Amino acid sequence: MSVTVDASVAVKWFVSEPRHEEARLLSDPDIERYAPTFLVIECANALWKKVHRGEIADLTPTFEALLNLPEAVAFHPTRDLLARAGQLAVALGHPVYDCLYLACAEATESVLVTDDRRLRRVARRSLPGLEVWSLEDLGSIRRPGLGPHPLQ
Repeated sequence: MSVTVDASVAVKWFVSEPRHEEARLLSDPDIERYAPTFLVIECANALWKKVHRGEIADLTPTFEALLNLPEAVAFHPTRDLLARAGQLAVALGHPVYDCLYLACAEATESVLVTDDRRLRRVARRSLPGLEVWSLEDLGSIRRPGLGPHPLQ
């Protein structure tokens, strides 16, 4: 099985928050994980926001862990996905940065997994050929005995 993960999922690999355990389900070694290279930047920004809001104390450990993302996720150059993401953004009326994940899922023929309800709704409504799952969907297939996440 192969999935494209967006930042709403990947951040949960570093921070314990709602649906953290569902995100960990994607650590299964039989799952191929994809994302645009932009994922690292978007995760770094989301983690910075968490420090700013007082949800986490220090960026250093999480930023160091971000450097290990290539061990867990196969990255696709954002520049290779940008034209398609732009087309999708215009057609869907949705931000380009989210459409990068849609373009990546299309390019890799993988399922998009997101915790972004708006993105999921737009994609499911407008791109019927693209399979989109939420972390809530993954929670319904939780399996016991998962090993540690590859980034931990």
